Amino acid sequence: MGKQRDVTEIKSWQHKWRFFRSGGFDQVRIETADDFRNLDQLDQKLWAALSCPVRGLEFSPRTLELLDTDGDRRIRVPEVISAIKWTYSVLKNPEDLIKGSPALPLDAINDNTAEGRQLLSSAREILKNLGKADASAITPEDTTDTARIFAKTRFNGDGIIPLTATDDVGLKKTIEDIIALMGSEKDLSGEQGISYEKVKKFFEEAQAFSDWWSDAEAKAEKVLPFGDMTIQALDAYQAMKAKIDDYFIRCHLVAFDSHAAKPLNPSKATYRALAHKSLSVKTDELTMLPLARIEAERPLPLIEGLNPVWIELMEEFRANIVQPLFGTKTGLTADEWEIIHAKFADYEEWQAIKKGTLVEKLGLKRVRELLMNGCKEAIFELIAKDKSLEPEVKAIVAVERLAHYYRDLITLINNFVSFRDFYTSKKKAIFQAGTLYLDQRSCDLCLKVDDVGKHSTLAQLSRIHLVYCECTRNGNIEKLNIVAALTSGDSGNLMVGRNAIFYDRQGRDWDATVIKIVEHPISINQAFWSPYKRIARMISEQIEKIAAARDKSTIDKASGSIDSVTQATDAGKTPTPQTFDVAKFAGIFAAIGLAIGAIGTAIASVATGFLQLVWWQMPLSIVGLIFVISGPSMVIAWLKLRERNLAPILDASGWAVNTRAKMNIPFGTALTGIAALPYGAERSLYDPFAEKKRPWKLYITLFAISALIVFLWYQGFTKRWANQIYSRIITRETTHTNELEVPAKNPADVKVQPVSPENKPDKL
Repeated sequence: MGKQRDVTEIKSWQHKWRFFRSGGFDQVRIETADDFRNLDQLDQKLWAALSCPVRGLEFSPRTLELLDTDGDRRIRVPEVISAIKWTYSVLKNPEDLIKGSPALPLDAINDNTAEGRQLLSSAREILKNLGKADASAITPEDTTDTARIFAKTRFNGDGIIPLTATDDVGLKKTIEDIIALMGSEKDLSGEQGISYEKVKKFFEEAQAFSDWWSDAEAKAEKVLPFGDMTIQALDAYQAMKAKIDDYFIRCHLVAFDSHAAKPLNPSKATYRALAHKSLSVKTDELTMLPLARIEAERPLPLIEGLNPVWIELMEEFRANIVQPLFGTKTGLTADEWEIIHAKFADYEEWQAIKKGTLVEKLGLKRVRELLMNGCKEAIFELIAKDKSLEPEVKAIVAVERLAHYYRDLITLINNFVSFRDFYTSKKKAIFQAGTLYLDQRSCDLCLKVDDVGKHSTLAQLSRIHLVYCECTRNGNIEKLNIVAALTSGDSGNLMVGRNAIFYDRQGRDWDATVIKIVEHPISINQAFWSPYKRIARMISEQIEKIAAARDKSTIDKASGSIDSVTQATDAGKTPTPQTFDVAKFAGIFAAIGLAIGAIGTAIASVATGFLQLVWWQMPLSIVGLIFVISGPSMVIAWLKLRERNLAPILDASGWAVNTRAKMNIPFGTALTGIAALPYGAERSLYDPFAEKKRPWKLYITLFAISALIVFLWYQGFTKRWANQIYSRIITRETTHTNELEVPAKNPADVKVQPVSPENKPDKL
């Protein structure tokens, strides 16, 4: 009957959870060992977050690295549950996790299990290596300093062999060679060493290089035609190859057609162009000339008649190649050049399949020495010996993991399973980066931001007024971006470009500059005054525009008058003075009078309507007018303030928030501090630079009131109001009198009522 409950909900009955209401949603309390132990039974729909990034948090980076077992740079629910279960399995009293102690007592480790005994032994070994053999507790900082832990040990189980791992001079030299050619890796002791993979790659390269040379030695006559001097001969051959080919091709063309001789040899014009230059063997024009004079089937001269640029290289070619092959010669024929080509063909083919290039710098002799002297086997033996201690090293890493979890798990839980740290305000949440001081206020809700544009796109859905700042310190060497939430005060004095100071959680101060503002209502008070500020700003802007226009008009008229006078003077005429136009100014005064009359009429209409109200209706009308002006903005602000949500800000920073984390008005106000004088502070109200008070405002006010009274009297309003008030008084007296006849001050307006039995008074 009905829907079957899911397994997760049924399992959750096995533990009685307690929740607290904060931020508009229910958050679980994690306060006992059973709460920790049964956290895997808590429905994930009730977790405040399902994942968080490992960057941008005020939390131990090493703890986050240890929690991130899959290396995806995010902490997820299964990783948190796995960490809790493992920590519980190696502690005697899991209740200790609630304390979040900075040091792990050695007697807190459960030595009733094999893993616990290994952890305890490794912890003591760490403290011994650090010179703290008598210590009863170990801290995360102790386990992090691996350089000190393994400084006095040759082998540490990481599989990396530094120079200090052996006293053999030959092995040290081999390790140095491998590091020089293959690179190094950092040992746990902090020294540079070699791993199994690098040693294996090195000797594979060495063997390939040796085998490659063995193949050449087997075909020495073809592959090494000049013996040990083959490389030098190859260098000389490659230096001259292109130029000698060019020479013989030109000679063949002349043999093909004698008319080609003249254009293929340098012309007189070419030499004339060179005649006015300072020549050297580096002159480009000389380099481009043929090796020698071009004639049909002419042998290439090797000593005389050569282009001077190529004489030195040709001498090396003759000494290293021609003389060993053909003896002493003064010229080289085309056929002999083809023989030289063939001599190097096999060598070039052998060079094309070169192997072992990584060890070539050592030379063939050193490579073969390394392959024959047994150092390969000795190094592999050292690596195997080091790797045999790997379980102990893993236990040391496990001690580090336990020390970090023992200190930090409770903090992570109160910022992941629930947002207790944030909503209870006992301490800052791990996503709060520090405090921003801006415009006489302090903003406690500040987060680090990588991409301001991307972050603000999502964060604006939070309905929170956000200020993005670029922070720098140490001469702009260190930089970071933050977003701060403004939840109290007003934004009237905020703008892009304003400077502020940001204090991070370590107490360091940063220069902050506002680079972007996401506007939302900050408070009801701001919403109340905002319409009046907008009206005042609009009036001010209009006055400025009118004043600017009048100023421009005056300047233009003055400039035009000056120009006309100047032109008349230049023409030799006397400037005609402008006559006073009475009609024009009369029209202006009439217009001003109409404007004043219209304003007075409007004021009179409002005043008349207001004075016609009953006395108790007057304050209500004033309140109603204020509500009409400020009410809409206050209602909109109230609705938006109720919808403020922390989740979009965290989601934009890489979190996966699992709830609607509201920020109501009282809580939001507490996140932003407004400047206030300390309690009991003394303040002098005397200001030597205060503006002098003048009675002009009072005079203007009295004049305006007097003018209004005169205007109302002139229009007959005062007489009408007096009659109305008088009539009401007479009517009230007539209604409540018990006399036979009440004499009226104005008999024409009040009727006399005779006494009858019905209205006869009971008492005189």
